[in-house]
Amino acid sequence: MDAAPQLDDSNFIDPAARDQVEVAGSDALTYLQSQIAQEIRSQEIGETQWTLVLDPSGKIDALARITRTGGETFVLDTDAGFGEQLAARINRFKIRVDADVTLKPAETNLPSDAHEAARIAAGWPRMGCEIVPGETIPVITGVLDLAVNFTKGCYPGQELVERMDSRGADAPQSLRILTIADGASTGDPVEDAAGNDVGRITSVSPGGGLALGYVKRGSDVGQLPPHQTP
Repeated sequence: MDAAPQLDDSNFIDPAARDQVEVAGSDALTYLQSQIAQEIRSQEIGETQWTLVLDPSGKIDALARITRTGGETFVLDTDAGFGEQLAARINRFKIRVDADVTLKPAETNLPSDAHEAARIAAGWPRMGCEIVPGETIPVITGVLDLAVNFTKGCYPGQELVERMDSRGADAPQSLRILTIADGASTGDPVEDAAGNDVGRITSVSPGGGLALGYVKRGSDVGQLPPHQTP
């Protein structure tokens, strides 16, 4: 089984601002394997990977990290405020499955300014900002190399992910790291050198100067995140 690429997210993930969803029981591994985009059958105890959890149409329900905390126990953590929805999604198809799902809310609703500034500099999407559950398609987020295993077998939403990845150049937009002027805010348009509207800002760094935004296909405004393969 192919190992997932690793990402050092310690500087931009604030543990206090993460909801946790524990899945425990004799069927936890096999059930989660059938529901998420990551390969976990070879995951070691203590190992953490990124994964997407999709709806059947292929839209993102959650971007989460999954940690194997025991032989039959896994913990998925996601941005604060989205754990309840993640738990509901995991429970949705759980029929005659020995796997208890428990939600532990985050200690705080928002990451620290330092973590948020580092996240934007790293070009990493956040739920509620770059990812709208039930609307955002995976290919535009730039996380496929880290959060999807393309050889693992079937799971809800797999067909769209496979199809869009095979023609990634046709994605309608892509997430970029942007240099912005003072006073720019979330929702503002992104303009190219000619003044054309080519996208929208989705997050602004607390320290200013940098932002994240989705930019239309064909535009070279901004920079691709360093973890994303061009």
